[in-house]
Amino acid sequence: MNNKFIKSALMVIAVGALSITTSCKKYLDVQSPSTSSPDVVFESTANTNAAVIAIYNRLCGDNGYGSRISTLFGLTADDFKTSGSYSSSDRRGISMYGASSDNTDLINPFLQLYSGVERANICIKYIPASKLYASGSDAEKTIMKRYYGEALTLRAQFLYELIRNWGDVPASFLPSADAETLYGPNVDRNKTYDQMIADLKIAEDLVPWRSGITEYGSFRYTKGAIKGLRARIALARGGYSLRSASHTMERSSDYLTYYKIAFDECLDIMNHRSEHNLNPVYENVFKSLHTTTRYDDAHELMFEVAAFGGNASTDSKLGYYNGIRFNSASTFGSGGGGMNAIPTYFYEFDVTKDCRRDVTIGVFEIVASSKKIVNTLFNMTDGKFRKSWTAFNNSSASQTFGVNWPMLRFSDILLMYAEADNEINGAPSAAAVNALQEVQKRAYAGFETQIPVTPMDKTGFFNAIVKERLLEFGGEGIRKYDLIRWNLLASKFDETRTKIRALIAGTGDYVNVPNYIYAKESNYLLGTSVNEVATLDLYGGLPNNVFASPGLNNSTAPTGYTTKNWRKAVTEDNSITSTSTGIAFYFEANKKELFPYPKTTLIENPSMVQNFGY
Repeated sequence: MNNKFIKSALMVIAVGALSITTSCKKYLDVQSPSTSSPDVVFESTANTNAAVIAIYNRLCGDNGYGSRISTLFGLTADDFKTSGSYSSSDRRGISMYGASSDNTDLINPFLQLYSGVERANICIKYIPASKLYASGSDAEKTIMKRYYGEALTLRAQFLYELIRNWGDVPASFLPSADAETLYGPNVDRNKTYDQMIADLKIAEDLVPWRSGITEYGSFRYTKGAIKGLRARIALARGGYSLRSASHTMERSSDYLTYYKIAFDECLDIMNHRSEHNLNPVYENVFKSLHTTTRYDDAHELMFEVAAFGGNASTDSKLGYYNGIRFNSASTFGSGGGGMNAIPTYFYEFDVTKDCRRDVTIGVFEIVASSKKIVNTLFNMTDGKFRKSWTAFNNSSASQTFGVNWPMLRFSDILLMYAEADNEINGAPSAAAVNALQEVQKRAYAGFETQIPVTPMDKTGFFNAIVKERLLEFGGEGIRKYDLIRWNLLASKFDETRTKIRALIAGTGDYVNVPNYIYAKESNYLLGTSVNEVATLDLYGGLPNNVFASPGLNNSTAPTGYTTKNWRKAVTEDNSITSTSTGIAFYFEANKKELFPYPKTTLIENPSMVQNFGY
């Protein structure tokens, strides 16, 4: 949730009090931050601040991280997929890897990301050229340098999102008014990445740590968050990506240089635990996104996209589109259900010890009576976003609840550090092992001595990182991009299909998974997620025991209970072979790791080349 500072600044922009236009093509078309000339705007710290807030504005809303980028672009992986049936021209086409170049859920986010780049470019040009930056008072110079660092960081974030989804995107580091041409060609992503990494080094030296920013609650970039973004981008630069020339997944021979950047940045953050640390309660990280009451004194949430205003431009659909499913007739009103867990994902978690499962996966839904009942195994949702965690008004038809999107968490810093350490040294150091185990011990609260055994060889430790990131970041739009940079997306899809077939057959790890579960409605306690699942009314005993025992194996429920298909809900057709719902059915390795460029953009800019395979 945001505070008054960011609300008021964005509202100023929304009413047009600070809006000048710049000349550019549609894919860079943007309202710039002032009706006054830049020479006037950037000679005031207040106006400069408003101009920077205008860049942050491009993160928000339906076409930003309030909906499409956050809940559509990162699907499908081996954690979640979009609910519903396939269409090439909407969100389901993205999830099925069959999106067409006229997909309506791609074009507007693409345009908004470029408008963010343009707004940032204007600030990056004019802030350091201002008199305040060069010769103002010490306080003025300090704040102007911070604003410059924020603008550099925001541009890097927008370009990173463009690159990881479209690859070799046109990249301009000048305002459109100064560019030699508005019809820029595709640019090698490595060149763009290197510029971004260099920019972020400048930015991190200009922006204070969290404790040095009095208005930190405005959810602006701090030194720690910039360092974390630089580490994330460095791992992407050092990882695999689909190359335009060879049509293969490649990484550069100097990739360890970038792993070292990530290592150094994460280590510095870890050495400043008073700024950011691991929240002792996993669930509280996500509750904090939903309310003005923060449950994150450790500041694990290093950067969030703030949401407010009850509109499509600045608010989010989080908790309405995705998250726990609420029946419209309930006292909570409708909400959730837009994302479904891959059926086997439920069993990736330790069935009795890992608290993350019940936070991450919507094991239950809220029915018309406002009570809870277990979902089927095929129909589970994501669970980190919940309308019931917000100050919702069930008498309204609102779809926006001011829920923030988590862009970067401290647990990611720990796991990126462990990954980089292992890769650089050829085996994990004691510090890397400790970083991994710190995340695991938080997940195994109450069972800390029973965390998985840590492999001490390079391959084994890497595989442990791959598994841990699956469990830690489910539903946060991270997994797909991890698998791409590791060149594991295709193999993980194959592995997941093999697991689904074993689940259907009830063999291997799934031999004790029941065909049916028998359930009654029970009170929704609005308590912790682990207890909420533990108090489901299931025939046969405690839910975690029921989930891992064959049970009656009969479609007829005991008296008073309703049959819920469990293993029987998952079929070869609905999960694998269906052209409408099969997991990543249209995925093709070395083609579909990237999205198609919007058709309208290619028409407007003949210098651009469509991505291979579209």
